[in-house]
Amino acid sequence: MSKPIYKRIVLKLSGEALQGKKTHGIDQSFLVSLCKQIKEIKDLNVEIAIVLGGGNIFRGQENTASQGLDVDRTVADYMGMLATVINGLAMQAVLEKMGLATRVMTAIEMQRIAEPYIRRRAIRHLEKGRVVIFVAGTGNPYFTTDTAAALRAMEINADVILKATKVDGVYSADPLKVKNAKKFTTLRYIDVLKKGLKVMDATAVSLCMDNKLPIVVFNLNKQGNIKRVVLGEKVGTIVRD
Repeated sequence: MSKPIYKRIVLKLSGEALQGKKTHGIDQSFLVSLCKQIKEIKDLNVEIAIVLGGGNIFRGQENTASQGLDVDRTVADYMGMLATVINGLAMQAVLEKMGLATRVMTAIEMQRIAEPYIRRRAIRHLEKGRVVIFVAGTGNPYFTTDTAAALRAMEINADVILKATKVDGVYSADPLKVKNAKKFTTLRYIDVLKKGLKVMDATAVSLCMDNKLPIVVFNLNKQGNIKRVVLGEKVGTIVRD
């Protein structure tokens, strides 16, 4: 069997990824399939941290604006953070049924259901072979879960961020809308920022650029892609210096 090229990864999953074929909420069958893929790479002795979004349940200010609700941006963002906790607990339940040891660590303290995020403790969990699920973003409004993924990756000394999407990499335009959109196999951080490419938000990309942390953008919906990326196959788009 090929050996993984990464020892410790941060897997960034949007809330929408957990929707599967549903219009909102969690698609249980898709979640089970996703957790099987995570178990595959755990079986390769890769240390795995996961950062989850909450858009399948609540998308902060975007939700309140579309429904005509006059909710302060800060409050809306906190509501979105709580949605990520729901997703984290759902993923933990499925992973543990598959025999994996997990810990949910939250940036907003809620002692009865998750551990508070403490950097040293998170690293220790990874070293002991536990899958660590980071929820509640950074714990601060105005910061996305993309930025949370970049921040946590730096803090735990991850080798790479795996950014799961609905398409097979980064394109010059939305390939679902623009027929002739160009796919990039490799990109530099600065080009992502200059061209405004939708990889991660600018704060997250800048953080990765400053710390030389590669980002691999790949299609989550293709079975086995997470394992392929971890084994070093040319999947999706890699963003680096």
